[in-house]
Amino acid sequence: MSGKGECPFFSLKGKSDDTTVHPNVSQGCQGGCATCSDYNGCLSCKPRLFFVLERIGMKQIGVCLSSCPSGYYGTRYPDINKCAKCKADCDTCFTRNFCTKCKSGFYLYSGKCLEKCPDGLEANNHTMECTSIVHCEASEWSPWSPCTKKGKTCGFKRGNEVRVREIVQHPSAKGNPCPATSESRKCIVQRKRCQKEGKGKKNREEKRKKSNKDESKETRQESKGRAARRQNREQRENNNKTQPKKRKAPNKEQDLAPVDTAH
Repeated sequence: MSGKGECPFFSLKGKSDDTTVHPNVSQGCQGGCATCSDYNGCLSCKPRLFFVLERIGMKQIGVCLSSCPSGYYGTRYPDINKCAKCKADCDTCFTRNFCTKCKSGFYLYSGKCLEKCPDGLEANNHTMECTSIVHCEASEWSPWSPCTKKGKTCGFKRGNEVRVREIVQHPSAKGNPCPATSESRKCIVQRKRCQKEGKGKKNREEKRKKSNKDESKETRQESKGRAARRQNREQRENNNKTQPKKRKAPNKEQDLAPVDTAH
């Protein structure tokens, strides 16, 4: 063994000289390394950091990280913390036997990556997990509606009544489909006549408009009549004022005529 220390994770073949087999170990490392080598990178890490080997070309370089990269899980030991690879079908894992995310083409179930989900479960292609099958659920039926025919509730004996319900839980891909949400059945009622005014919103509106039109016409005629009467009255008053002045002369002649005859 060399007095300079031996790399605990790496060895080089083909040389017997210790100084050649084990490159110089340095205590003044950067990047979180406690000890390092110019050739092999980090040989040990500072406290709380994880040691992991990264492949660069044909060789592996040791690095020290605060957490393990994707595809690795971390384990802590008294002398070193290091990252180990997850299983081949696992993208991320908590331990080697408990996966948290699977690689493409696999579905996660209870920490394992499966190509096919167990019976009673279905594959969720969105989350890539095996999930429980969800069946459709519907609410209770509503009460039957009044008996109607062509939208009316009178003027017939046989009609139809309906009831409805709502979907409260939609099914998953393999779940039971939803049932019908409405039902219709024949119904019989005692025939009753529809009130004429029942047609009548439109008719009432037309009658009201006609009544208003007639009233406005009468009002206009009365106004014209009052104006004409007022004009005739004013004209008579004007005539009465002018006529007495014209009658004075003939009256005097009539008064003098008998006197002349008497002489």
